[in-house]
Amino acid sequence: MNVLTRHNSGSNYGISELLKASWMRSSIKLAIIAIAVAILIIWILKIFNIAATPIFADMGAFFAEYGLAGVFIVTIAAGTIVPLGSPALVVVASAFIDPLLLTLVAATGFTIGMCINYGLAYRLGRPFIEKRISIEHFEEAKRAWSTWGWMIYVIFGLIPVLPVELLAFICGFLKAPLTTFILLSFLPRFVTFAMLAFLGQNIGIWLGVA
Repeated sequence: MNVLTRHNSGSNYGISELLKASWMRSSIKLAIIAIAVAILIIWILKIFNIAATPIFADMGAFFAEYGLAGVFIVTIAAGTIVPLGSPALVVVASAFIDPLLLTLVAATGFTIGMCINYGLAYRLGRPFIEKRISIEHFEEAKRAWSTWGWMIYVIFGLIPVLPVELLAFICGFLKAPLTTFILLSFLPRFVTFAMLAFLGQNIGIWLGVA
């Protein structure tokens, strides 16, 4: 009997329940706000031709010197419960750093962060998790996992605005297979970061930065 059927096998957590969950609603609202702000900032940069100012030259030098190390550290933190906005960082950094190397470093860092969540939940159990997230969010995430299993983990991993970090806690708490967890933490984020790097490069070209 696998992890999915061992825990709450009788529960049903459909799409409508998932979308109504408080953690999903707050994540979607935050994503809409973040996207709107990002579009506004990009248009301001284009209208005022800020890319031609010395600040962007300095930014390029900074990313060339420290960019990969910074991305690695930030994505490790973002893989935990710390909301540091790694997708936005990848978009910005892609104008200055090789996109393939950037994607590899970002996905590796994020996976390490997810493994930290997994390991802490695995070792310390529910009391530790409930100090980090609310009981309501924990129960909702556990119900979602019990119904959808690895499928929902992959979907959340592919969509950067969804709180896949919560599911990492659930995987550790339920002692899901570590090899599968690492693989399904890395591959979806690699795909997502690759698309964001491609997007960032094209935005950089449009702004005259890349």
